[in-house]
Amino acid sequence: MKAPLTGIIPPMVTPLSDGDTLDLPGLERLVEHLIAGGVSGVFILGTTGEGPSLSDRLRRELIDRTCKAARHRVPILVGITETAYAESVKLAVYAADAGADAVVLAPPHYFPISQAELLQYVRRLTGDQPLPLLLYNMPAMTKVSFEPETIRRLLDIERIIGIKDSSGDLNYFDQILELARGRPDWSVLIGPEELMAEAVQRGGQGGVNGGANLLPRLFVELYHAAAGRDAARVSLLQAQVVRFQRIYRIRTEASALIKGLKCALSVRGICNDTVAPPFYPLDASERMRVVQLLEQLERSE
Repeated sequence: MKAPLTGIIPPMVTPLSDGDTLDLPGLERLVEHLIAGGVSGVFILGTTGEGPSLSDRLRRELIDRTCKAARHRVPILVGITETAYAESVKLAVYAADAGADAVVLAPPHYFPISQAELLQYVRRLTGDQPLPLLLYNMPAMTKVSFEPETIRRLLDIERIIGIKDSSGDLNYFDQILELARGRPDWSVLIGPEELMAEAVQRGGQGGVNGGANLLPRLFVELYHAAAGRDAARVSLLQAQVVRFQRIYRIRTEASALIKGLKCALSVRGICNDTVAPPFYPLDASERMRVVQLLEQLERSE
């Protein structure tokens, strides 16, 4: 796998035909849609992919099917965050056997852990599984952050290749960028899509942005504009991202982003809008609002 990871690596939604069955034609169309859009990789079983809501069987099938559909054209990154350490290791080994290129690890959730425990946990897990590992800072979900001192102490592990930061805190992001200067092969990627351009201009290597599921080319172009310091182009493309994000506000609960994305993908004929329990898809009136917003976005391009 090319290091460091750069560009746009979408956290792929998981196309479903029901709560525990993959939408296989939709999955193949989605993978092709992303690769045709110029993405630099695909991240499965993350937050946007509803990883914690999927059965073990379905997650393994998703790994297999995604790796086969990608055919080594882009790196495949697999989320392995579990509450049980042994299950994270098993999933990482399975991903490696299926042909994945790296794994992604957030702090284990439910039991609060200290930074000393987190440090020991990551060091041990890195050695117990075979793939390069990307850290995932997602405090809104895990309730635990990778503190900068913990990151500093993990930089000496060669197999750890970077971090995806979804905290939304650019001061934190800047601290991690500064620490990572000692590892030119490290990638510091940002999750919140509205911050991607600014994060890249600050020195970040790219974004793991949910909106790229639907609009991969837009986010790829925005990344290149930001990396090239093309302020006028960034302003134009950033405005399109802001307009697109209105589909996330059709509902107010935390799952609104996933529901809006899946609905938009189904409107575009890419995959079903089914979401895994405990979530449920947008209703008919909400779907019509997504249709209208996508039409408005097309007219503004």
